[in-house]
Amino acid sequence: MTDRYAVIGNPIAHSKSPQIHAAFARETGQDLTYEAILAPANGFEQAVRAFIAAGGKGMNVTVPFKLDAYRLAATRSARAEAAKAVNTLVFSARGIHGDNTDGLGLVADLGRNLGLGLAGKRILLLGAGGAARGVILPLLEQQPASLTLANRTVEKARALQLEFAPSAGACPVDACGFDELAGRQFDLAINATAASLADEAPALPQGIYAPGSLAYDMVYGKGLTPFLRAARAQGAAHLADGFGMLVEQAAESFFLWRGVRPATAPVLAGLRAG
Repeated sequence: MTDRYAVIGNPIAHSKSPQIHAAFARETGQDLTYEAILAPANGFEQAVRAFIAAGGKGMNVTVPFKLDAYRLAATRSARAEAAKAVNTLVFSARGIHGDNTDGLGLVADLGRNLGLGLAGKRILLLGAGGAARGVILPLLEQQPASLTLANRTVEKARALQLEFAPSAGACPVDACGFDELAGRQFDLAINATAASLADEAPALPQGIYAPGSLAYDMVYGKGLTPFLRAARAQGAAHLADGFGMLVEQAAESFFLWRGVRPATAPVLAGLRAG
């Protein structure tokens, strides 16, 4: 009997996840189907339980339901607990298990696809919402030289700093507003704000991009995002959007469900070409 998986969100028609997981299944010879489910804003749990009742084995969770998925999960991974959000659900006789593969996807994209080792790097993370929260622990695990959390509302960045300080080890973690970045330089700047979705870019000071630096936007789309255009104008040496992160986090979900790790490079290349 073919195992069923899905991605659930609202909206969901734009999702590339069905294409990605279909490609993973072909590559690894796994017998499964993967669909997109549109759930009403107040109907997440009902939609999940209906999918389980129909034989569903697991789900990816996207906007706006990652916090709902966190609350629904009976057990959670350490990284889901750190993120306070769940993007992957695993269904079994033991109940609903929640995980978060976003941070692993980001780190894998940076290292595997973009060739950027994070050890010893000065990292700037822009934003203090769920997208930022989900990647802080995996970034810290790479032992960067420093991690700076910058947000328009400084108090939110400082709250994240205090929360993750016990996990930082030897890595200094500081928090500030965008204007306080003046005079500092970074090897990697990651945009985890929603600015690009609104066709805007965070207002960052000149000179923050070190020689050879990478500007990375978690948002992806046709052409450069507003953040990446601004970064190029401000001297970032390399630019990347979040499409690779999307594929890599999907691969982590696939591994959780099937115990098989698919090769991502051919899938990523095929989707970009298409």
